Amino acid sequence: MYTKTTIGDYSFTNCLMNASGIHCGTIKELDELDQSLAGSLVTKTATLKSRVGNEEPRFDWDSFGSINSMGLPNLGIDYYLEYLVEKEKQNTDKPYFLSVTGLSETEIYEILKKVNESTFQGLTELNLSCPNVPGKPLTGYDFELVETILTEVFKFFKKPLGVKLPPYFDNSHFDQIAQILNQFPLTFITSINSVGNGLWINDETTAIKPQNGFGGIGGKYVKATALANVHALYKRLKSEIKIIGVGGVSTGRDAFEHILCGASMVQIGTSLPGVGPDAKFTQVTEELTAIMQEKNYRSIEEFRGKLKYID
Repeated sequence: MYTKTTIGDYSFTNCLMNASGIHCGTIKELDELDQSLAGSLVTKTATLKSRVGNEEPRFDWDSFGSINSMGLPNLGIDYYLEYLVEKEKQNTDKPYFLSVTGLSETEIYEILKKVNESTFQGLTELNLSCPNVPGKPLTGYDFELVETILTEVFKFFKKPLGVKLPPYFDNSHFDQIAQILNQFPLTFITSINSVGNGLWINDETTAIKPQNGFGGIGGKYVKATALANVHALYKRLKSEIKIIGVGGVSTGRDAFEHILCGASMVQIGTSLPGVGPDAKFTQVTEELTAIMQEKNYRSIEEFRGKLKYID
């Protein structure tokens, strides 16, 4: 397949996969992802214990994007670990991603120790970027805390690890976070999570209920920001740290642009609802392959990161 890729020591038949947060919270949804053309899947971000999340309505979307204030609803780390371990027994050729976070430093270490001691053989994504948990600051914007957490984590965590980052908006922020991440043996980063503190209004009322309608924005609204983050970090991170690009992907052209900016894999989130994994991953894979054939690229490595600048 034209769209195969690698991250660390793992090979994937397709560079496309889902983004954690949409259509990945239950076994049924995860199985639907697994049966699609997606090269892998990532679970809903898991916490130590299951969480109900914020009050509904907490998600709204249209053809151009989405707003959410989910509050990390999930079924707990044991649920997703057990699912992935069983999947690995059934299919040893397909690597999977487990997304996790904690509501405190202590919880982060506890949950990663549980993963480290398990038989899970895939890749772990540490989510440092959820903007929608009331009363909890966004870890990815506290550079000192990010460095502290990763220093402690790599004292005991021996499996492939990546971090999911929030969007950054200034060159100094790109410089600072890259300088920190380059100190550690990270396998990948995921960039970006939703853009925090957006507000949608329907007539005269907020579109969602939690936090007086403030929530994370996704979809086409954030594509330019996502591409900028992917490319800025691609230029700054050491080559061993691969990038999973996410934000505004609904077509093969969107995926092509993420790869052009430096992504080794590309996630799809907002455009999954209402379409489903089978149809969406088939569509985007076919469109991306057609673009590559038109440009005579036989692998994504032939154009990954090779964004051209105006002379």
